[in-house]
Amino acid sequence: MKMLHCRTLCLAVLALSLSTACRSNRDGENKEDATRSSNSASAVSDTVVPAGPAGEPADSFPSPSRAVATIVAPRWTNEDARDNAGEFARVVSLAGIEPGMTVADIGAGDGYYVVRLSPIVGPTGKVFAEDIVNDYLRMLEERVRRDKLDNVQIVRGEPHDPRLPTAELDVALMVHMYHEIDQPFGLLYNLASALKPTGKVAILELDRQTFGHGTPPALLRCELEAAGYREVAFLRPGGEEYVAVFSPPSMESRRTPSAIRAKLDSLPCRPATN
Repeated sequence: MKMLHCRTLCLAVLALSLSTACRSNRDGENKEDATRSSNSASAVSDTVVPAGPAGEPADSFPSPSRAVATIVAPRWTNEDARDNAGEFARVVSLAGIEPGMTVADIGAGDGYYVVRLSPIVGPTGKVFAEDIVNDYLRMLEERVRRDKLDNVQIVRGEPHDPRLPTAELDVALMVHMYHEIDQPFGLLYNLASALKPTGKVAILELDRQTFGHGTPPALLRCELEAAGYREVAFLRPGGEEYVAVFSPPSMESRRTPSAIRAKLDSLPCRPATN
């Protein structure tokens, strides 16, 4: 296990060196300039479509008992700063991403993780770059085309359903975006269909309230457990940031939408009030 851990870290470092020069990024006050709009008129090619069948509809699931943050930008912060902080390497290591794997970046934004995952999974692997907003899908198209990332497929998802192929994913990533999911229980339910039995979901978040663009770990665990996921790893490198990894429920043991609703009726997932 130690050799595998080291090998994954080395691959992550290699990916950082192979990635192309990072484009300038907005952060801080500039985030407002990239306000997200699902009705954007940006041109996205006809090839950017769902990659899997439609799952259970959103109205089958209860709404979360906490605020859903407004999405204001296709990126978290400056790419160089993220590289220097070792964010990507930590996530790749904890999620166990290796050559030949199929990985989905859910809410891929402008592609920070996508361009770094592509050389790691290599020609025998695949990266699904999923988002729901035209502006972001257009950014992904431009970046994937420019960097000639032949093992990347851009996917148009839905807020409650990533629309990914059935039972193909080794790892699904959600980076600085879980707090922005309108229908987390629907998304988690439908995502389980796309994961292999041995698949994992790695979530990078900040330990703060959801209206402040983070998710307290206890709240995240409650919502994932309600959908039948089991936590298998947790890392807090410092400050507010943490990475949590979950294994999905099997198709046989997956809670039905009505069972998820009943679970939350008896034990609601609410943020701490202290």
